Amino acid sequence: MKSTEAEYQEIIQYCQDLFTKKNKDYGTSWRILRIPSITDQIFIKAQRIRTIQEKGMQKVNDDISGEFIGIINYCVMALIQIEIGNDKSEIGADALTELYNKQVAAVKELLFNKNHDYGEAWRDMRVSSMTDIILMKLLRIKQIEDNEGFTLVSEGVKSGYQDMINYSVFCLIKSNALQTN
Repeated sequence: MKSTEAEYQEIIQYCQDLFTKKNKDYGTSWRILRIPSITDQIFIKAQRIRTIQEKGMQKVNDDISGEFIGIINYCVMALIQIEIGNDKSEIGADALTELYNKQVAAVKELLFNKNHDYGEAWRDMRVSSMTDIILMKLLRIKQIEDNEGFTLVSEGVKSGYQDMINYSVFCLIKSNALQTN
C-alpha cells in the first residue's frame, strides 16, 4: 500500500496536469467567474456525485472520479481568485503553475496536520459520507457568500475550499480511481 503522501501527490499531479492542459485549450477564461459562480460549479459536480450514489446508476458516461477531479480544480481556482482577485486578466502558464502549486502546498500542509490529529480517520469513512460533507461545506460557503463574507464565529470560505480539496482527494484514494499497479 502506498503512503498517504504518495497517493495524495499522485492525485494532485494528475489534477494539475489536467488543469494545465485545459489552460492551454481555454486560457484562464475562468478568471471571469466570481467566487459564488465557482462555488455553484463545485455544487453541480458534488450534487451529480450524490445523485449517482443514491440512484446507483448514471445516464451520462462521465465517471464520478472526473467530478472529484473537477471539484479539486475548481476549488484551486477559487483559492487563486481569493488570493489575487478576479480582474479577468490572463495569467501566463508559469505564473499559473506557481499559483496552483502554492494553493495545493497549503492544502497538503492542512491535510497532514489534520491527519496527525485525527489519525487518518477518513480511511474508515464512506465515500458517500465524504460527498455529503463536501455538499455541507458548499452550503456553508454559499451562506457565508450570501452574508457577504461576514461570519460570527466560523472559518471563512478559504478553509471550506481547502477541506473540499482534501475530501475529494480522499474519495479518489478510497475509490482507487487513479491507481495503477
